[in-house]
Amino acid sequence: MDRRQTIKLIGGGVVLAASALGGFATTRTPHDALAPWQKAGDYEDIRLFALSYAVLVPNPHNRQPWLAELIGDDELNIYRDLSKNLPATDPFERQLTIGMGGFLEAINIAARHRGYETETTLFPHKTEAHIATIKLSPRADMRPETDLLNAFHARRSCKEPFSENPLSVAHIKALSEFGEVFTDTDNVAHLKKLSWDAFKVEYATHHTLKESVDLMRFGKQQINATPDGIDIGGPMMEALILTGIITPEAMLDPNSSAYRQGLDIYDAMLNNTPAYILLKTSGNNRAHQIEAGRNWLRLNLMTTQLGVSLHPVSQALQEYEEMKPLYQEIHQSYAAGGETIQMFGRLGYGPRVPQSPRWAVEEKLI
Repeated sequence: MDRRQTIKLIGGGVVLAASALGGFATTRTPHDALAPWQKAGDYEDIRLFALSYAVLVPNPHNRQPWLAELIGDDELNIYRDLSKNLPATDPFERQLTIGMGGFLEAINIAARHRGYETETTLFPHKTEAHIATIKLSPRADMRPETDLLNAFHARRSCKEPFSENPLSVAHIKALSEFGEVFTDTDNVAHLKKLSWDAFKVEYATHHTLKESVDLMRFGKQQINATPDGIDIGGPMMEALILTGIITPEAMLDPNSSAYRQGLDIYDAMLNNTPAYILLKTSGNNRAHQIEAGRNWLRLNLMTTQLGVSLHPVSQALQEYEEMKPLYQEIHQSYAAGGETIQMFGRLGYGPRVPQSPRWAVEEKLI
């Protein structure tokens, strides 16, 4: 950053010297909350080894709702922490269950890398909390998925505007293995409008916006202390927090500059998207949702390998009353065969973005 420049912070009229902001920036990284990314794979016990990758998977609102119990020498019980529910935006826990599917798939990929197969029993006690029992057994002929495992550390959900460059033919073909990819002008325009309209519904509906704001972690100290939820960090954001421009109250106030800036950021992001992908299932029971989560993780790891950016924009798939018209529209338009659209994602070529905060494996053990 040019030290002769100054930066005017959004909406507040506050001007900081770039030299001061440069020094400030060097202290703003929440290293404690990012440590699990570096520790992935640093465990001898095969179960902890696999869990160290599983805690890095994408999940709704970054709630990280998983818990694990070590049983004997070779078994795991996996639970969903019901205290992490999202009653406003995910009233039937469909999205949270999809997140648990990604968690289970990460265990499979990591275990295969070390020569273990996983025998998974879903919902063994027919409860919402007990997701699975997993038995891990060594197998001499196990073929590891090394490329997928290596993609974990670089995997991101890119919440930034994408370039105008269209997806390459090769990338479209590879990603179509996981879902229906749309790159034509009419469908891209329709899906772009759906994603933007759905975001505006969630943003303008007080109880759904408040659910997000209540889960925001403002600045390095809060992020390190509670590394689940939505991190509001980085030097620029922390400067805005320190000056009082960004506060929970301001994020909820439609008349505040912080609220309006949130709209502008998402407008620029959602409306700079060259392609979309929809993941559908034939039904919508818990097994279908788990399978969608497995598929979404593998898609995210594949996009990472290919250098393609992926960002879930599934607001139109949420099942609360205010979203009902858009939920019906996207299903009538793109799931005419009676399928359920489980995930809706943006595809394109975007910038490299930071890792999301994570709880350590040790914090998720029962």
